[in-house]
Amino acid sequence: MSVPAELLYTPEHEWVAIDGGTATIGITDYATQALGDVVYVSLPAVGAAVTSGEPCGEVESTKSVSDLYSPVDGEVVEINEELDDDPGLINAEPYGLGWMFRVRVTDGQAAGTGLLSPTEYDALTKSAG
Repeated sequence: MSVPAELLYTPEHEWVAIDGGTATIGITDYATQALGDVVYVSLPAVGAAVTSGEPCGEVESTKSVSDLYSPVDGEVVEINEELDDDPGLINAEPYGLGWMFRVRVTDGQAAGTGLLSPTEYDALTKSAG
């Protein structure tokens, strides 16, 4: 299982890369392994407001349907439209081509508030079994 050191994580298995005022969000390698083959993804609409810790979409796999949570507050500025045609990118490259959406982070929100470091996330997934 891969846990890139440059990212932050949520207990719900999303990852976030914060670059200035924009956060790129996806689901972790751990989540893709637990879900199995991703067959469909429902992402928030561009322009939608998202709230940290709240569901904003769904990931459907051959095993189940899981909520997608936003790790930050803000406005969706871009979605990965490639996932419409090839949701398997999430399994193949969860930290690369399988990114899901980008959010302009709300002014004043501290980057990383309530997010886990790679070490903390690795410990969480190991304790989960």
